[in-house]
Amino acid sequence: MALNLSRGQPTKYYSSNRIASIMGNGLLTFVDKKVQMSDFFNKDEMIFYSNIHDLADKINFYSRNEKIRKKISKNGKSKYFKLFNESKISKYFVDISLGNNSSLF
Repeated sequence: MALNLSRGQPTKYYSSNRIASIMGNGLLTFVDKKVQMSDFFNKDEMIFYSNIHDLADKINFYSRNEKIRKKISKNGKSKYFKLFNESKISKYFVDISLGNNSSLF
């Protein structure tokens, strides 16, 4: 399990590249709801918390429930690779560099 936490106030969609390491290695990932990663991932792929007490409760729950933890971790890893693979990212950069409209999704 890993907490994807950044300094300062949560910002919509902001994450350091740490999330690639966390999710790419199949760890259950906890993210503040305010970051709005729920626009990309659902509760079966990532764990969202609303405050420090909610986070603590969820860490305790998932640390005791290995089967659920592994399932969500696996789903999150699969979704992450589906959304952010090298082909999509490279195509996006090439399109933008050539002045073409592009979208990752």
